[in-house]
Amino acid sequence: MAETPQKKVVRVEAPQASGDATARDSGPVWTPEPAAKAKATQLRWISWVAWILAIGVQAFAIFWVLKQVPINMWLLVGAIVVTGALSVTGSYFWKQANRLDPASKADTVRFFVQNQLGAIMTVVTFLPLIVLILLNKNMSGKQKALAAGIGIVIMLIATVLNISYQSPSQEQYAEETNIVQQLTGVDNVFWVKGGSVFHVCAAVPDVNKESQDGQIYEGTVAAAHAAGKERLTKRWQSEAVKYCGFTQEQVDAVDPARAADAPADQAPAEEAPTEEAPASEVPAE
Repeated sequence: MAETPQKKVVRVEAPQASGDATARDSGPVWTPEPAAKAKATQLRWISWVAWILAIGVQAFAIFWVLKQVPINMWLLVGAIVVTGALSVTGSYFWKQANRLDPASKADTVRFFVQNQLGAIMTVVTFLPLIVLILLNKNMSGKQKALAAGIGIVIMLIATVLNISYQSPSQEQYAEETNIVQQLTGVDNVFWVKGGSVFHVCAAVPDVNKESQDGQIYEGTVAAAHAAGKERLTKRWQSEAVKYCGFTQEQVDAVDPARAADAPADQAPAEEAPTEEAPASEVPAE
């Protein structure tokens, strides 16, 4: 049996996926509920408002600030900073929307554009202004170097922040939901505030360590992703056996490929030696 968690477990209610996650040939691999879809749409509108404002600030800098003689450097630098802030804000909400309503990897172009649109819009809102600063005849070489340098640095920082490094996908959500449902019988996982992954039970050491608010959260796979968690922990197999009360046979039934790869004369190997360390020594995910 799974051990009792040491911290309070808080149920997180969030829209679940609709339809059969395994029905890969009859439609979308994973489909959000209407409430999640509506929330994602709202967040995407907020993103576009932020990006349009960023483009507006850029236009103000191009068609007014750069036309002045002499050029107000404080106003120009301020416009660059505001453009960067709006670009990052738009990308933040866009990423949140993608967690609620991810694209499918099957549509390669849409998957790339939807997940990397924040970085694309950063270049759109910065590059024209930087180019026109460098071509401006009313600025000295020192002024161009200062303004363009600040613009390039902020654009690069914003681009790095706006790139989606762990892009969510319908396939990922479907696979994780299937794993959890096949193993536990329900779509229910556990996580902590500040962590990047979620787990199959509340007894694992990682969710019982000291966390930002001292609570364990539980909910569906969709709820975990909506809360900002990137994925199911890669150690779910060993955690399920060691801490969650499941047998190796039950885990192998969910993950037959892993069982097939194991030598015939021994049980499947655990994922990492650090699993044997006390809970206080295992780095939290």
